[in-house]
Amino acid sequence: MPCLSYITRRAAVFFVFVLIAIGVSVAGKEFTLPTARPAATYPARDQHTDESVTVAVDPYDMADKAAIFTTNYANADMLPVFVIITNDGDETITLSGMKAQYITANRTKLAPATQDDLYRRLSHPNPGGPGKRLPIPLPLPTGRGKPTVSPKALDEMQRAQFSARAVEPHSTQAGFLFFDIAGIENPLPGAHFFLTGLRNSKGEELYYFEIALEKYLSAPQPEKPHSAEPPAK
Repeated sequence: MPCLSYITRRAAVFFVFVLIAIGVSVAGKEFTLPTARPAATYPARDQHTDESVTVAVDPYDMADKAAIFTTNYANADMLPVFVIITNDGDETITLSGMKAQYITANRTKLAPATQDDLYRRLSHPNPGGPGKRLPIPLPLPTGRGKPTVSPKALDEMQRAQFSARAVEPHSTQAGFLFFDIAGIENPLPGAHFFLTGLRNSKGEELYYFEIALEKYLSAPQPEKPHSAEPPAK
């Protein structure tokens, strides 16, 4: 019969291997932009049938959804919102003048964070904790010993942010906009998302899009798959 110390050593070695495996798994995680469905399939949307364009938003407010990121934006008081634009018409829609605005229930107006905004927030941990707004703008970190953002996080920011300049006929473009929700306890209930500046091939601006976030909150949640194992007796 093996002695207790031998069993203890074997257990310790096994535990170390488990920790290494977990660390490798986390380190190897890569961000992948979600595949966008047609905007009309999302609960929170505004469909302009006369202009053949639909805009939808899908907030990544829950931990299971936000797990696609390698960066914890919630800890930085940033709300990632997946924006989907579908063009069902026969003409290209240009987005070069596109402007988004997020208005909370208490009428606080939020513009999308720039890459510099994200860099500042992620490289300067909030000493007051989540929900405590810091003075803006913060200086970009310089010199040795200053907080920095990893190259992997910077690459994720660039690939995640909405960057399309046009939506071709019968196609969809999508990407994330990030909103600074520091000091806002419940950013979704009663909030509205506005999108303006979309233009058709003649240069005419489309009517603005307005989406109530309550549509997202009140939508039925997808059911989790049932376990194949029989219930325990």
